[in-house]
Amino acid sequence: MTDESFDLRRLPWAAPEPGRLVGRGHVAGDFLEAYDWVVLDKREGYLRLDVPLPKHVRNPRGQLFGGFTPTYVDMVALFTVRVGSDDLSGPPRHWLATTQMSLDYFEPITGPRFVIESELEKRRGRTNFVLTRFFQDDQLAVLAATTIREVKLDRPLGDA
Repeated sequence: MTDESFDLRRLPWAAPEPGRLVGRGHVAGDFLEAYDWVVLDKREGYLRLDVPLPKHVRNPRGQLFGGFTPTYVDMVALFTVRVGSDDLSGPPRHWLATTQMSLDYFEPITGPRFVIESELEKRRGRTNFVLTRFFQDDQLAVLAATTIREVKLDRPLGDA
């Protein structure tokens, strides 16, 4: 795969409306209704988002089902690594592969909206370490740590 054959700018979700992180057409993003996420703050290595809690990701008690939480974490952490560097402004220089993720749950996410804050804590070579926090009503509800590796586009799939 070459830079010319894989250009993020050609993907429908890569041109979000102002104040949004992602547009429609991203498979995981559409499931999480990411097109409705409001960007509260965005700078190199940092994102703060106001996020709705869709009904289809809730457990029978109306809380965010814990199994969907890593999907939010993964998506936000990947964007956190890109924001300010690639920031979807041109052909990517590398692919990002999540190699480790750890989550701690402290409070339930009950919606109707919650805040996700994500920060690139450390970049060393091709390795990125991101901390992501979910807040429900200003209370820390979830803390996640994610390790993400940068993979050259000419490497075979599955070779992180």
